[in-house]
Amino acid sequence: MSVDNDSRDDNKILTVGVVVIAVVLLIGIAVFVYNKEKIGKSSNPSAQQAASTLLDSIPVKGPAPKTGYSRDQFGPPWTDDVDGVEFGRNGCYTRDDILRRDLSNVLPPSGCAVTSGVLHDPYTNRDITFNRDEGTDVLVQIDHVVALLDAWQTGAQQWDLVKRTQLANDPIDLLAVDGKSNRKKKAANVASWLPSNKDFRCEYVTRVVKVKAK
Repeated sequence: MSVDNDSRDDNKILTVGVVVIAVVLLIGIAVFVYNKEKIGKSSNPSAQQAASTLLDSIPVKGPAPKTGYSRDQFGPPWTDDVDGVEFGRNGCYTRDDILRRDLSNVLPPSGCAVTSGVLHDPYTNRDITFNRDEGTDVLVQIDHVVALLDAWQTGAQQWDLVKRTQLANDPIDLLAVDGKSNRKKKAANVASWLPSNKDFRCEYVTRVVKVKAK
């Protein structure tokens, strides 16, 4: 084989190698962009730092047994007969207070009971129509961000009924969400369940930390 042919062959190999490297880089960039989109938007660094600092103030212990737990241990569901929390004793059930806070296009525009509205669900990033007359109100549920059973196992069983009732009706622990997601979550904590909407996960965990700290 001549020197010229060897040189041409070397150039071909070099060219192919450069093309392969370029393709690999393009694939890598595409995968990076895809994963970045899949992971979601960056969270607020200052809020994230504040939550991290707050988390450090919370004692870490193993969960207590479920023994003695029942929903009744946290007072009547959605009672307005509670002090020390937002919306307490305003004449409306807690569930209606949260629906009026979290839904848009709410009807009627004032009062207590919400008959219709639209929820932009934070757990799924979908819009859900809420209409009592059409029966779609069952699609929207009020979630205890820190589930009451989780609270019971991590300290609330040592509280009195008044304090547990406050927690169960504290708006900081309540969100209007997709009913299917709420049923799937059950009493799970952040170690075993997170919203499918990845853009909301940091905010969700931050909220859990705030409730636990309070």
